[in-house]
Amino acid sequence: MYFIIVSLVLKTLMRCLSSTVDFIPHASMDTVHHMLLFGCQTPASTRSNCVPGTCEDEASILYAWARNAPPTKLPKDVGFKVGKDSGMSYFVLQIHYGDVSAFRDHHRDCSGLTLKMTSKPQPFIAGIYLLMSVDTIILPGKRVTNADIACEYTSYPIYPFAFRTHTHHLGKVVSGYRIRDGKWSLIGRQSPQLPQAFYPANEELNVKNGDTIAARCVFTGEGRTYKTYIGGTSEDEMCNFYIMYYMDSKHAIPYMSCIETGSKQLFRHIPAEASIPIRVSLTVYSEKKFERNIASHLTIIGLFSYACVVDYHLEPVLAWPQSSLQLGQVSGLALDTNSNLVIFHRGDHHWGSNSFNSQARYLERSLGPIQQSTILIVDTAKGNILQASGRNMFYLPHGITTDKENNYWVTDVALHQVLKVSSDGRDTILLALGEAFTPGSDSKHFCQPTDVAVDPKSGEIFVSDGYCNTRILRFSPKGQYLSEWGAGSSDRRRRVPFRVPHSLVFLADRQEVCVADRENGRIQCFIAETGEFVKEIKKDEFGGEVFAITYNGLLFAVNGDSPYHSAPIRGFIINYSSKDILDTFSPNKKEFKMPHDIVETRDGSIFVGDADSKTVFKFTEKLHRSVKKAGIQVQELQGEIWRVLGTLNLGNFFASHKGYSRQGFDQLSTESSDQEHNDEDSSDSDNEEYSALPPPQSS
Repeated sequence: MYFIIVSLVLKTLMRCLSSTVDFIPHASMDTVHHMLLFGCQTPASTRSNCVPGTCEDEASILYAWARNAPPTKLPKDVGFKVGKDSGMSYFVLQIHYGDVSAFRDHHRDCSGLTLKMTSKPQPFIAGIYLLMSVDTIILPGKRVTNADIACEYTSYPIYPFAFRTHTHHLGKVVSGYRIRDGKWSLIGRQSPQLPQAFYPANEELNVKNGDTIAARCVFTGEGRTYKTYIGGTSEDEMCNFYIMYYMDSKHAIPYMSCIETGSKQLFRHIPAEASIPIRVSLTVYSEKKFERNIASHLTIIGLFSYACVVDYHLEPVLAWPQSSLQLGQVSGLALDTNSNLVIFHRGDHHWGSNSFNSQARYLERSLGPIQQSTILIVDTAKGNILQASGRNMFYLPHGITTDKENNYWVTDVALHQVLKVSSDGRDTILLALGEAFTPGSDSKHFCQPTDVAVDPKSGEIFVSDGYCNTRILRFSPKGQYLSEWGAGSSDRRRRVPFRVPHSLVFLADRQEVCVADRENGRIQCFIAETGEFVKEIKKDEFGGEVFAITYNGLLFAVNGDSPYHSAPIRGFIINYSSKDILDTFSPNKKEFKMPHDIVETRDGSIFVGDADSKTVFKFTEKLHRSVKKAGIQVQELQGEIWRVLGTLNLGNFFASHKGYSRQGFDQLSTESSDQEHNDEDSSDSDNEEYSALPPPQSS
């Protein structure tokens, strides 16, 4: 059960047709856990107090706030239609409190919300499309359960500009898509354990008649000893994906929904990112509490005696691999489309002081290419070799990544090339960029290129180049040169060039490319399409070097030994938004010597390839619990215990669909963890302002 106290506030009746265009919160997370604004025709009560529910008719959610989120500004010429003849004559604001200590001096809370209204007709009207699973069952102990929802869209075009995800504790990631002509386009993807406000949609796209809107919620049943159903209490689960859209005012529909289970055949083609969990740290309050049910969706919260802090820490798997892999210097790691580990290594070749001359030309061509299999496909569970390829192809392998067709994109620092290689074991070179054994710095040459990142949607290729060049290059899927850029700067007074851009990762949910700038000991991120600098992450804990990075909602990095700094060689888990180091990890028995690449699997395991020790290390999440006496008591406010209220009457909704018989809806589940901070750089805007291209006017 969540520890939230809810106050229900009713706003005044709108007597004329108006539009809401801005939402300005007046609250602090020191007092308020979150706020929800609804619109409806008939409220559950006409007084501002603690009353059961929000609306007697269908409630439409208009706005959500949590964790000191900035004001939200809708796109220009877009607003929510409210007031006369709109179906939304009343505003209902719910304020949920997670900590009542602020009220112990009996002060009154003045938290609330300012709405910027206009009587000027808006050409585009905002609305909410809700995708929701109603019949998913999560089996106890089952590692992954997917809840898939999909509906054909049959109305006038809508233009998504924001999204919101929601599950309870078992949800790992929620993703929403538009499907058109078989192509899946991401609307938004987020961990439901992060603050569940509206986030900007991934890209500006429309949804039109004949498209399919789909969503997937990924759950885990690990740690549960009983079946978990969709429902309203904290022991149940929910799977919601909200789309905030706008459409031409002539055809405005304020609220639409989809509860149809998606077909297995359709979801065979869902992008791999939808099944990759996004990690967060959780704090769960339990277990000793006094409670009693008052009605189907009213609960009184009493005494919380203990707080159980749940944390995940990466620990080495000592028994992996179960048999020796017989590796050379491990230079690159990747995952194929079957979630197998791809290892790129140098066999019996070594990069030493005699490998190159001062012009970066390779001096050991007489040795010939590596005769061993340099690309190994390995089972992630036991470390068994499933396939071996890459014989007599490479001289000094470096980076490797895969695309959605499961082709390998590799770099070879001796060849000064980027190669696209088939993964069918035939070692077919499908595309070659750069001239073999010829270093250079123009658009057709590289100088010891280090890594490749691939945009899974567009297929565009990004290359970090490299040991003797200081740039990132962008190519079309067919290898056409598009653009390039150098280092960014978070210091306006000076710009420090790259010093060995060593590792690349593409952030699909942000459409950004991040680079491990090795010798500068920093991570820099850029807008993929333009190369515009976004942010820099540089920590003393890195010790002056960052060798490799990967991304899955969080950044994972490994550093290296630096002659100029002293710091342990280890792995780091980093919050992309706040830049905070959340955790570190390293082997127990062996030590990292030169961790050269890092990759994360779908089950949350981390693999690190070490060049000097010729080893691949595996780390998995281990659950750690600590129990602290909290002594938190609910105070009686104004002579009564505040009630926890239901929202959207989903308890009744579940009871009326598909024979669902579980009773009750507990609004304590509307918002979740406060543990993950989303503070951005101070240069960011104070407003969460959504931008979108206006849709074409209807004829």
